[in-house]
Amino acid sequence: MSQRSAVEAAGALVWRVRNRKLEVLLVHRPRYDDWAWPKGKLEAGESLVECAVREVAEETGVHVSLGQPLPTVRHRLKDGRTKITHYWAAHEVDDDAQSVACRAEVYPAKESEIDDVRWVEVGKAAKMLTYAHDRDPLGVLVDQWKDKRLRTWTMVVVRHARARKRSSWRGDESTRPLTPAGELQAQRLVPVLAAYGVEEVITSPWERCAATVRPYQEATGIGALVRAELTEHAHEKKPRPVRELVRHELTTRDVPVALCTHRPVLPTVVKEVAQLTPHRIMQQVPRSDPWLKTAELLVVHVAQRQGRGVVVVALEKHRAPILP
Repeated sequence: MSQRSAVEAAGALVWRVRNRKLEVLLVHRPRYDDWAWPKGKLEAGESLVECAVREVAEETGVHVSLGQPLPTVRHRLKDGRTKITHYWAAHEVDDDAQSVACRAEVYPAKESEIDDVRWVEVGKAAKMLTYAHDRDPLGVLVDQWKDKRLRTWTMVVVRHARARKRSSWRGDESTRPLTPAGELQAQRLVPVLAAYGVEEVITSPWERCAATVRPYQEATGIGALVRAELTEHAHEKKPRPVRELVRHELTTRDVPVALCTHRPVLPTVVKEVAQLTPHRIMQQVPRSDPWLKTAELLVVHVAQRQGRGVVVVALEKHRAPILP
């Protein structure tokens, strides 16, 4: 079965802890009389992560922030196509969170589509799930919980969007702007950053970085922390401040943060991430330049293990989706 004939979908395993027990959110679909995870098909021009948070909100009424990715589920549809559903661990966020404010309006699912939503203890959830393949992401979620790796925080490393070529720009390097295509990329990054619940922004002061995160700031009302050490020139002279900044963000538990910088700075950023990342996970990241394409994100999920320090439990790469 070719990838072209596949149906792409996304959803999340929304979790919480009540009375020291891990619970997850299940939905019931009366049309099929089944219990499953909140999920749905991608809409035109929508990213996987944007789809996941939208579907959860539509089917459960809960706004979430995505955490680490979980196993992808594949199964055959009646028409012969393969349905590929991408899942993330997720936790509920307040309706008035700034990252929620910039998301597209959500229309609740009809009762004919979803007629029941329940928080269920994970052991009971495994029995309630109608389809065996839905137990695969649940198993990993439970394993991560037992290993103290489920509760995570997120640092999103952003390479700035497409900028004017150096050879065609007569102004100062710090003022070189984005191209029209780059401006569109920056706009399309907004729902991606929102899906991860980004509530803080750190950026190089140079225009091409500042302009990349500006649409997200304007959409959410979030201010940016400008750090000169993230510029190409400052990093070339002294990379140590970048290492210290990245290490601080990785080891200090706080709200999800986006860090926007330049291609020449990325090797230092990635090297610092690698210090806390198991080899099998680090293999997902290229070992040479370019570490990220323009407007591409490296999403770093970090967990704090009691008495054992912090560890990167997952890495993801995403790029601003192209509108049809």
